[in-house]
Amino acid sequence: MMASLQSRVPALSSFSSSLSPSPPGLHWRRCIAFTARPRRRIATVEAKIREIFMPALSSTMTEGKIVSWIKSEGDVLSKGESVVVVESDKADMDVETFYDGILAAIVVAEGEVAPVGAPIGLLAETEEEIAEAKAKAATSSSQSATPPATALPPPSPQPPPVAAAPPPAAKVQTDGLRKVVVTPYAKKLAKQHKVDINSTIGTGPFGRITPADIEAAAGIVPSKSTHVATVAPATAAVTAPAPGLTAPKAAATKFPEIPGSTVVPFTTMQAAVSKNMVESLSVPTFRAGYPVTTDALDALYEKVKPKGVTMTALLAKAAAMTLAQHPIVNATCKDGKSFTYNSSINIGVAVAINGGLITPVLQDADKLDLYLLSKKWKELVEKARAKQLQPREYNSGTFTLSNLGMFGVDRFDAILPPGQGAIMAVGASKPTVVVDADGFFSVKRKMLVNVTADHRIIYGADLAAFLQTFSKIVENPEDLTM
Repeated sequence: MMASLQSRVPALSSFSSSLSPSPPGLHWRRCIAFTARPRRRIATVEAKIREIFMPALSSTMTEGKIVSWIKSEGDVLSKGESVVVVESDKADMDVETFYDGILAAIVVAEGEVAPVGAPIGLLAETEEEIAEAKAKAATSSSQSATPPATALPPPSPQPPPVAAAPPPAAKVQTDGLRKVVVTPYAKKLAKQHKVDINSTIGTGPFGRITPADIEAAAGIVPSKSTHVATVAPATAAVTAPAPGLTAPKAAATKFPEIPGSTVVPFTTMQAAVSKNMVESLSVPTFRAGYPVTTDALDALYEKVKPKGVTMTALLAKAAAMTLAQHPIVNATCKDGKSFTYNSSINIGVAVAINGGLITPVLQDADKLDLYLLSKKWKELVEKARAKQLQPREYNSGTFTLSNLGMFGVDRFDAILPPGQGAIMAVGASKPTVVVDADGFFSVKRKMLVNVTADHRIIYGADLAAFLQTFSKIVENPEDLTM
């Protein structure tokens, strides 16, 4: 084996020697290979100016109002520290910073409104960057104020085709990348008229794209009189009575002005309530009422009232125990194609607060005893009136209870909240003359309960059975304290 290995060595040497002869004029030089050193990168320090955005504090929030700035310009901030208080559509909540730095500039002042995702403040890393951040804030505010003056070209008498919108597109592209903020209705109009949102200039606050911007980009004349004039001939050509149909629409857009009247804009909460109420009109509902004898419940209330139990807690507990026996009334239909049996019984109770209406939620009300339920309810009411409810404390309800009996209202109908299957309206308990099976008269206290239900998933027989069970629990309330 060694011999065979040694025999191979000359072969290698002969191979190397065969390279030794060099042609005339060509000389081999020993070369030393140097390891290539990587180029040293020149360290560049870039200014880090971060934006504080308007957060989405609830699933229905589209814009927020600055209640107050906890920190002032120039204050040093630490990660996780509260910076500003924002009023959402349900509550006032503290907004924290995700970075360390200096609050260099406040873009949206107290009392002003900004859409979700819009910058409301600028955060600088060092003091040297504060001036640059202030300049950036001034530039952004001036840009948001100028679009209305240089908005879109005036509409022509004849609507131009959609293809006539490229000139604004070129202007937008030269401005660089920007965050497009669009109202939901404007987005719907853009899809309907095939308008590119990215090539549309917004004239709303902070460059927000409004329905008027989409109509202008699509070449639709925004004149109300023109709209009515174009609709009337089309309807008249179909049937003779059609012109009468346009009259209510024209009348709905014009209301007589009362001298000395004052227009008050909706608060964020009032706007959310208005939106939810309009959304509720799209759900097919029906109503059922049931008289409930409350003598036994009133007697129990007098016993537990000194222990801090409220009538609202008693009614919520009775409703939760009833829902446990009738889960279909606790179900939810959200897409019109299916429904969901909710695993938890969360009772939302309507509470009127200053400037709006909110429904704090008693979660798992069927699993809590009456005294713990009452304690939890008092905490929720205090947080609601202070506008400090967390989202899950007002948007997780599966059934709602509205009680106006404390105000002497004997009966009323409640509007079904979006995303729920039923809502119960409770009237006042009043002395009522009744006749028993033997024909004898007596006086008993009764209250009228009306339930509004989603007819897509809850039928008349379901609701009738629910009301019968609720009546039995209220008329024999011993189980409420167990």
